[in-house]
Amino acid sequence: MKICFAVAKDEGIESTVYGHFGSAPAFVVINTEEDVVSSVVNRDMNHVHGACNPIQAIGGAQVDAVVVGGIGAGALTRLNAEGIKVFRAVETTVKGNIGLFKENKLPELTMDHTCAGHSDGGGCGHSH
Repeated sequence: MKICFAVAKDEGIESTVYGHFGSAPAFVVINTEEDVVSSVVNRDMNHVHGACNPIQAIGGAQVDAVVVGGIGAGALTRLNAEGIKVFRAVETTVKGNIGLFKENKLPELTMDHTCAGHSDGGGCGHSH
């Protein structure tokens, strides 16, 4: 299984999980079957809120799941349409969350948990 983590800075499994998918500077991808760690620079960082292309953002990497602090409805919908489940990080680092993921202890994000925007009173279902 390939799990994609939105991160603040690429530091491998020690990377800090980022608070919002669309504006994450990078992504760390863990292949749990081959025990391989790779990274991708966000290729869709300069989009307007609500217009995130999550597959472009992760450079077309084939992943099975995404772990992030928060995500907008558009990105969540697009990822789910590709068969990719999205989970909320519970711990600060990739390393801290990977074990929880393997134990099915990370909450799956739904439309009730998405970010509504950061201006005009919009709120997020996550902390910054």
